Amino acid sequence: MYDAFITGIGKTAVGEHWERPLRDIALEAIQNAMQDAEVGPDDVEAVVIGNAFGATISGQINLASLIVDYAGLRGVEATRVEAADASGGLALRYGISLLSQVETVLVVGVEKVTDQIGAERVTAMTTMLDAEYESVHGATLPAVAGLLMRRYMYEYGLDLNAFEGFSINAHANGSKNPYAMYRNLIKSGRFAAAPMVAEPVNLFDSAPEADGAAAVILTRNLPRQSHNKVIRVLGSAAATDTLALHSRSDILFLSAVNIAAGRLFEQTNKTPTDVELLELHDSFTVLSALQLEAAGFAERGKGWQLAANGDIQPNGKLPISTFGGLKARGNPYGATGVYQAVEVAQQLRGEGGDNQLPNIPHLGMTLNLSGVGSVAVAHLFESVN
Repeated sequence: MYDAFITGIGKTAVGEHWERPLRDIALEAIQNAMQDAEVGPDDVEAVVIGNAFGATISGQINLASLIVDYAGLRGVEATRVEAADASGGLALRYGISLLSQVETVLVVGVEKVTDQIGAERVTAMTTMLDAEYESVHGATLPAVAGLLMRRYMYEYGLDLNAFEGFSINAHANGSKNPYAMYRNLIKSGRFAAAPMVAEPVNLFDSAPEADGAAAVILTRNLPRQSHNKVIRVLGSAAATDTLALHSRSDILFLSAVNIAAGRLFEQTNKTPTDVELLELHDSFTVLSALQLEAAGFAERGKGWQLAANGDIQPNGKLPISTFGGLKARGNPYGATGVYQAVEVAQQLRGEGGDNQLPNIPHLGMTLNLSGVGSVAVAHLFESVN
């Protein structure tokens, strides 16, 4: 693990950017991050791009050349990283590893899902599943998540209302975030009444598909002078699990999350009790509960209780989804992991605006997943000045 510092952050509003091409929203995030870090094109020595659906939705696979050229960085080393909706977190991890060779790295997460609609988009997104054993039979990601959620409810004797705290919290936070896709509030008791997507997964339970881009500037040396509070990447870890849900010996235990979080805590000599802020992958509420359990923040079968008890709210013991999470901010898939890093950096810098936590945290964590946990990427961040 090499020293890695976040010196600049940038992002775009998350939403349906019908009128803008992928390269354009990537450029906005890049320019914001470079301006924030006070660096120019000559300072950037490598670029890592996280993207999930460039080929299947945007019709563009060679994003490295496309984006660096459009951003005025022609000639720089660049590559694209793909791990479905864990692409952004993995791009950040790869960017950190490049600091063993260069001084400054730009990490960009970008996604443009609105380039296709209807059946074409659904078909593109089923590529996140096992093509031979899941999607070939008509399975979709919400359907697989529905199977997982139904089993969780059965095993622990819960009804759908048990999960509402996650969405209520996300939308309460998203309502204050000018970059969020959805800023509406969800009232207690309304969650379970939402229209079904793939029973028991409903519209209030699943995160919306969205366009967006986020970027961070990484350096391997602590800047001698900076107008920003510098954020250290204290640790980085990743792990995998089976792609197909039916291949897992225990479908209610996210093994990849458990391994990645365990490696992260061992690497940094930290424990879950040290974490003051967690941005997890709340694409479905059952995944929020399972991540909290697998990462050691809750006992098995009790992850939902942190939401029910208010522990995940801004004034709770473990705030999550502080800018709305995937549920309200929106899920720009390959960019999600970088958005999480940017949002944690904002909190640690005390620059969260209306979303700033009551007490500025010192240590924040991110969990970025692929699908229903086939890939997990975990990062730990701390403020250093």
